[in-house]
Amino acid sequence: MIKYKTFMALLFLSVMPVFSQKVSVVSPNNRITVDLINRQNTDSGEWFLKVSYNEKNTTSTVIPEIVLGLTRSDQDFSKDLKLLKTGKQVLINERYNLLHGKRSDCSNSANETIVFFENSQKAKLNLIIRAYNDGIAFRYEFPDKEGSFIVRDELTSYNIPATAKRWLEKWNTANEGLYSVMNDDNTQQSWCYPALFDSPDNDCWFLLHEADVDRNYCGSKLSNIADKSSYKITFPDPKDGNGLGESTPTISLPWKSPWRIVIMGTLADIVESTLVHDVSSPSVIKNTEWIKPGLVSWNYWSNNHGTKDFKIVCDFADLAASMDWPYTLIDWEWDAMSNGGNLDDAVKYIHSIGVKPLLWYNSGGPHTGVRSTPRDRMLTHENRVEEFTKLKKMGIVGVKVDFFESEKQDMIKYYLDILDDAAKFEMLVYFHGCIVPRGWERTYPNLMTLEAVRGAEWYNNGPDLTTTAPEHNTILPFTRNVVGPMDYTPVTFTNSQYPHITSYGHELALSVVFESGLQHLADRPEGYYSLPDAARTFLKEVPAAWDDTKLLDGYPGRDLIIARKKGTNWYIGGISSERFERTKNLNFDFLPENKKYKLTLIADGKHDKNFSVQYKVIDKSSSLSVKLLRRGGFAAVLKPID
Repeated sequence: MIKYKTFMALLFLSVMPVFSQKVSVVSPNNRITVDLINRQNTDSGEWFLKVSYNEKNTTSTVIPEIVLGLTRSDQDFSKDLKLLKTGKQVLINERYNLLHGKRSDCSNSANETIVFFENSQKAKLNLIIRAYNDGIAFRYEFPDKEGSFIVRDELTSYNIPATAKRWLEKWNTANEGLYSVMNDDNTQQSWCYPALFDSPDNDCWFLLHEADVDRNYCGSKLSNIADKSSYKITFPDPKDGNGLGESTPTISLPWKSPWRIVIMGTLADIVESTLVHDVSSPSVIKNTEWIKPGLVSWNYWSNNHGTKDFKIVCDFADLAASMDWPYTLIDWEWDAMSNGGNLDDAVKYIHSIGVKPLLWYNSGGPHTGVRSTPRDRMLTHENRVEEFTKLKKMGIVGVKVDFFESEKQDMIKYYLDILDDAAKFEMLVYFHGCIVPRGWERTYPNLMTLEAVRGAEWYNNGPDLTTTAPEHNTILPFTRNVVGPMDYTPVTFTNSQYPHITSYGHELALSVVFESGLQHLADRPEGYYSLPDAARTFLKEVPAAWDDTKLLDGYPGRDLIIARKKGTNWYIGGISSERFERTKNLNFDFLPENKKYKLTLIADGKHDKNFSVQYKVIDKSSSLSVKLLRRGGFAAVLKPID
């Protein structure tokens, strides 16, 4: 019997596929390894990547297989790829600054190897692989100097272990859905970026995304329709954007694909990562002195047609002035403004009280059926030059452009063309009804924020956000807001068309929890004027851009405590989705040694529309217990004592 079992085991091993490691790239801190493996154990055929993670001297596989390959209109680059050579590993070590985001001083540091292939027709394909301390990145390159082709398909797919827990958002063109948490679920469909996974076998989290998408490609999404455990890079649906534009991109050689990235490690590694921006192209704007992040007053949430009313526009400008916020947004329908004044009158008044105006536009064109006005004025280069010339003369400092409804190549060009033209007129930009960030905020730092989230606006659209917001809010810092600025339009104390059930402490905390270069605070003026002094002062001072970010505690869907630094001050936001009161321990071990701080803590009070305020002196060794009501939260500021 023993001999029979031994024989069967040897027979089983003899028929198993044999894998041969050809290339390994290891992160600078030796925690992450990317292996390039040939499926046939030869120098030709099909290739895939395997990603491993070393924690406490134990290395385990996180993603067992990332399938590689492309098919072009003229030939295939997936099956019969011959490895020609492997380039020498080089250290990428670049420092750069972001004008707004989770960190101002950033480091693009990785080990990189380029692998050179040719297909059966001797056409060349390179694979560029990088291993970072907080993830991996890879991209394809066609090095030939000329030629134009259609990419029929990209075969890149991530084979995820069935045991991995996952947080995924069902695909929608506006990227405004809710994340669902799943474990070995059979749901098969297309999914939005980014996608978060927890691999319980090795205690490693990872988040899938793409970065540095340019005019020479389209945006993509993930799909597991063919195989529930395999998440494949998928081009836009032909029906997106009212069926206009090609869903398959046309590329011109030489060509490099967008970066395919996997942010990985602990939850803190995920939340604090700048990998999306690390791999993105440097700024094309030389003089950036005019680019100023800040808080914005916004009338749409409380008055959907408020911009039609000159007096309401002035009320919200007054709010910005009284709260020391630099901006106010004049939203849709400004071309129909009446009740005492028009757009020119409103802009003059806004300037007279020391506030800067921003202006809304419908992206226009046949790709969207939304008729809201003004529309079509951003549609062509000629339109934009004419409009930006007028806006510059009026003193408008930025534009909000809405309703894109597609991530096809033509729409990627449209996004980038808007940013290009706006920069020439020193105009800030933010997109709504749009793509999830792809790192463009580094290339075009005048891109201040993007919606691409189910934000507070959805309290106007139906009853769903009322019950889902507490959990939704605790998922977003681990998913959507990881990859770039997010215009959730937070911090609402009063109610709009549908109520919220989060506490006042929870809502106040969102000013720190959510990062956005232009942070639109959405409540009506009386919602802020009626706040107690400590909370109102907090919202006068809270920044919209950060020098550093630290995740202190949390789990997606349950709770979160995050600390963000600006100058010498630290701001902390904590939120919970729990349906019962709880106490959280707040530790300050992220502070420097031998430095004392004055702490102002604004937490939940006796009920959900009440605050409890504490003032303390703390240092690195201090700890504090904070009581959170159900669906509660708190905000705090730490100022150094000289």
